[in-house]
Amino acid sequence: MIRCPVCEEGLEVTALSCPACKTEYGGKFYFPRLARLSVEERKLAEALILHGGSLKEMAAALEISYPTLKKRLAELSASLEAKQQEDEVRIDQIFSDIEAGKINAKEGIRVIREINGEL
Repeated sequence: MIRCPVCEEGLEVTALSCPACKTEYGGKFYFPRLARLSVEERKLAEALILHGGSLKEMAAALEISYPTLKKRLAELSASLEAKQQEDEVRIDQIFSDIEAGKINAKEGIRVIREINGEL
């Protein structure tokens, strides 16, 4: 769940825990871009992967026309590009915060890696 069930705004992750060792982490954590897609966009991305990129197979499986599929894929691409641009702005701000001494470099790198889906 990445959206609030009450108001539909995006949720923030503020705690993580390891079920094996029971270690808990608090702070502000970021979802990677693909996790921030809408439910419909994630389903479309999943179908693209499951059908090996075959648009003909995807259209048949999703029971939509080829032109509709192409339109939805263009919308998915635009959504990912917008999220990538948002992330670039956020990363630029993190570098500025590091330079200004607001956060240390280690924390900044951790957050950037989270944003990029590396953690």
